[in-house]
Amino acid sequence: MATSVAPHVAHFIVYLPHRLDFPSAFAAASPKPTPPARNKRYVAVVPTCKETRVLTPNAQHSAAPSRFHRIFFGPAELRPGWRLVIFLAIVIALINATNLVFNWLLRGVDKTAVFLIFQLINFLIFLFASWIMGRIERRTIADYGLPWRNMFGIRFWQGVLLGFAAITALLAAMRVAGVFYFGTVALRGAEVWKWAIAYAPVFLLVALREEFRARGYGLYTLTAGIGFCPAAIVSAAYFGYSHHGNSGEDWIGLFNAGAFGLLACFLLRRTGNLWLPIGLHMAFDWGETYFYGVADSGQTLPGHLLNSSSSGPAWLSGGTVGPEGSLLCTLMLVIVWLVCAAWLRGVKYPSTK
Repeated sequence: MATSVAPHVAHFIVYLPHRLDFPSAFAAASPKPTPPARNKRYVAVVPTCKETRVLTPNAQHSAAPSRFHRIFFGPAELRPGWRLVIFLAIVIALINATNLVFNWLLRGVDKTAVFLIFQLINFLIFLFASWIMGRIERRTIADYGLPWRNMFGIRFWQGVLLGFAAITALLAAMRVAGVFYFGTVALRGAEVWKWAIAYAPVFLLVALREEFRARGYGLYTLTAGIGFCPAAIVSAAYFGYSHHGNSGEDWIGLFNAGAFGLLACFLLRRTGNLWLPIGLHMAFDWGETYFYGVADSGQTLPGHLLNSSSSGPAWLSGGTVGPEGSLLCTLMLVIVWLVCAAWLRGVKYPSTK
């Protein structure tokens, strides 16, 4: 890692009065000080490379940070707001540049391939911008919620189990309500495993990109500026709004997407990193699209295991949005939140080390 360059300033200003009260243990060894004049005079010693300067009280004001410096810097580093501005400037510049290049390079390429390529590029842009900010701030990607040493660790697989259990319980509740039908098996033989394996890395990439984009560097830096709870609300609102362009999306689906974002922030808070939310996000999407064959945020894809169907009022069945557009999904998110609150104890994010 390259060494960060920071301005060198005089860090220690020591005020030395003419009268110093030493401990009594040194009284015998130290000569008795000469009584000072009635009017005391205080000076400051500022260490420099070549000489020691004695400053009068009027001259000490020049060592204090200027108002311009205080606008940009806090007690220890660049203020969170300015760090976020730099990060967003890097991200926007890289997104615009890559869009220009790859829109030209990928002309005529299959839409599915284009989707996956842009998902990967977008994730790498946020990862690269976070790495740049980490070099500036002397932090690592792990500080922003993505420790690579925990990749596919126990928390990830706990998230996978939780995500698949959540979508299964939601669809079971919708079946009891009479608005969902599991249908019959649509795939046979090798097709079952081919599509199951093919969708796994797709939704892992989607989960990585969406979780780190919404709850990576931005959430960490907002937390430093305004606190975790307000930052989590901003992150969840952004996450919900980012789904508004999906075909067939409605206000219940957007609300539930935002609620999921808030749940993911809570899981990050309690586990210390994003791997459990990533596992949950991946398995929930995989269960919707492949296993049960329902719409995922308004989009239905080929290669699903079951020929399921839904009917009834949209607020209960989800309508064109899929299960995420149902108020039963809202209830499911509340239940998952309560279960995780009882299961995961203590605050582990952001790290205080």
